[in-house]
Amino acid sequence: MNLPGCITRGCIVLLMTGSLVFAQAPAKPAPVFPPELVKTGESSFVQQCAFCHGRDTGGGEDGPDLTRSKLVAEDVEGNQIGPVVRNGRNKMPRFTVTDGELAALAAFIHTRKSIAESQKGGRKGVDASDLTTGNIDQGKKYFNGAGKCNTCHSPTGDLAGVATRHDGLKLLERLMYPHGAKAKMTVTLPSGETVTGSRAYLDEFTVALRDASGRYRSWPAARVKVQVDDPAEAHVDLLAKYTDDDIHNLMTYLSTLK
Repeated sequence: MNLPGCITRGCIVLLMTGSLVFAQAPAKPAPVFPPELVKTGESSFVQQCAFCHGRDTGGGEDGPDLTRSKLVAEDVEGNQIGPVVRNGRNKMPRFTVTDGELAALAAFIHTRKSIAESQKGGRKGVDASDLTTGNIDQGKKYFNGAGKCNTCHSPTGDLAGVATRHDGLKLLERLMYPHGAKAKMTVTLPSGETVTGSRAYLDEFTVALRDASGRYRSWPAARVKVQVDDPAEAHVDLLAKYTDDDIHNLMTYLSTLK
């Protein structure tokens, strides 16, 4: 009898069997918390966190969807959530909470995560990867061609690093509905003199701008001629021209500008 061979074959069988056992091991059950603790956590969350993360922790004004958060998934009894709550992170301010309050917050967040994962249907959140399913080369071609984006923007100039500053939906929002872009205004006075600056105010009664020195100047609209160069108007015009492919390709290309 070849004992070493038997032992070797036995080890192989054991390892294979063990691999199957580990492969078929059930997923870790979701933690369950006392209802009163969850209720207390909900009250605190709604008061302090809901504005950014939504009342159901599914994402809000600026905060991410906590039901799909990697940090929450790795949290055990508040060991990951606690430092972020108490120290803050990025735009999130720090909060002063007791150990009991933190335990209640963690219980509510984990409970909402379990509820979200048990529901069927599409998810609420949108990953950055969901918005970059287009063709990079076609997006670059549209940027420099039909979209005429390169007449105002440069991937090595104002758009350098744009995908780092704005990610996912934020980048899409900047693409579709840009805000904060200053419009240039040229005002021709009755004397023929022209004054140029950034638009400060404009309606049917009043025209106002800030000139190169920062001086605020205004005139009655009926007495002057006004020419406005608003870079955001080009984005508005494109809304009626975009195809789905154009948007996906352009977003995919812009996402490479890091």
